[in-house]
Amino acid sequence: MAQRRFHYEQAFEYYLRANAIPYVAVDEAKRSLAGSVGLSKLKSFDFVVYSKTGENLLVDVKGRKHSARSSRSYQNWVTSDDVSSLSSWSGIFGDGFQPAFAFLFWCDAQPADALFHELFEHGGKWYAVLAVRLSDYESHMRRRSPKWDTLSVPAKAFDRIAQPLKRLL
Repeated sequence: MAQRRFHYEQAFEYYLRANAIPYVAVDEAKRSLAGSVGLSKLKSFDFVVYSKTGENLLVDVKGRKHSARSSRSYQNWVTSDDVSSLSSWSGIFGDGFQPAFAFLFWCDAQPADALFHELFEHGGKWYAVLAVRLSDYESHMRRRSPKWDTLSVPAKAFDRIAQPLKRLL
C-alpha cells in the first residue's frame, strides 16, 4: 500500500477495498525512478484501477468539500498540469487504459440518497464518488483561473458526464 497523506486518497482506497475493486496505488516515492526515462516532469496520478469488463482506469483523485448548504453543483476544478500529465500517462500506458478523474466529495453530514449514487462513510466522514473520463472532461472544460492555471466543467455539463465509478468499470 502506498503512503497516503490526504484523507481523500485514504477514503478512495478504502472504497476500492470495500467494493473488492482491484487496484494498484501509485507510490509517489517511486517517482524519482521516472526521471531516468524522461518522466520526472509528469505529475503522478493516484491509482491504476482494474476493470473486469472494460478498460482499466488511470485515476487521479480530486478531493472537494461539499457542504449541505452548497448548491447542487459540484466543485470540479483541476489544474492544467493535472490534465496534461494524465493525458501523457495515458499515452505511456497505451491501449486498455483510460485516464479519469475521481472526484471525492467530503460531505458535512450524510447527504440525501438522491444527491449521489455512490456514498460511503470512512473515518467518521461521509464521502461521495463521481468519476469523469479525461476525454469527457477535456471536451467540456473551461478556464477557471488564469492566475492559478485551473480549469473546470460547467455544472450542467458535469452533471451529464460525471457518473458512478463502478459504471466506468
